Amino acid sequence: MTAVAPAPGNWLTDLRATPATFAQWWVLTVRLIVPSVVTGEIITAILAPITFTASFYIPLNRVMTFAGLGFSSYAQFMAPIVILQAAAFTAVSAAFRAATDAVSGLDRRFDAMPMHPLIPAAARMSSNIFRLAIGMVAAVASIYYIGFRFVGGALHTLGFLALGMLIGVAFCLGADAIGTFTRSPEATTQMLVLPPLILGMLSTGLAPAHQFPHWVQLFVRNQPVSQFAEGLRALGGDSLGKSAPVTWSLMTPPLLWIAAIIAVSLFFIARQNLKRS
Repeated sequence: MTAVAPAPGNWLTDLRATPATFAQWWVLTVRLIVPSVVTGEIITAILAPITFTASFYIPLNRVMTFAGLGFSSYAQFMAPIVILQAAAFTAVSAAFRAATDAVSGLDRRFDAMPMHPLIPAAARMSSNIFRLAIGMVAAVASIYYIGFRFVGGALHTLGFLALGMLIGVAFCLGADAIGTFTRSPEATTQMLVLPPLILGMLSTGLAPAHQFPHWVQLFVRNQPVSQFAEGLRALGGDSLGKSAPVTWSLMTPPLLWIAAIIAVSLFFIARQNLKRS
């Protein structure tokens, strides 16, 4: 006799940490992680931050130094954009996987099984966080190689790493929601390639806002990638004291952006998954 998925109205109370729920989540998580290791997808997650670092640092290092950047090194200044690009790369993979599960009918097959409809999404997020953590390690190693150093103390270092992971989780949640909604791996990938590229270039990740044309500086300063970059840059610190101090006024905007992305993404993920049950 086939069990029926929990009714949408009871999804909060039905999703309990029972042994069966944990076992289902674990099996689906392993289903996603093991192939990524076997097929070499993890190698891509490691190589991507290295490629980002070389692509940004090699052509811009001398130019930005001669432009009077003010920081102890360009590596210290541009480190946040490498972290953000690594997070964005993981998010594109997350969207592709969510769209593939949706269009292949796998989500429908899971719906016919005795499990909560949000468990597959939770398993996808677990595997995304696994790849994100590997990408973050590779990103930090890459920026360290070109000269970046944590100079703000242990607490700020932990804050830098935690903020980078939080941003990545928010990106992955948003990407999972988009992939589940579009149900098209090709269209989803194309949709998510351009926004990180455009927002990354029109941000303070690669150059200070005052080096942009006057008419676009307001957008450059206040868009989310710039807010994330400024928060990470403050936590990373600078040996010459050129980085902004870590204050609530500086950290509140990036934290609010993260909270907003996570809240909206969770709403649409829950809506899409529970609508099928």
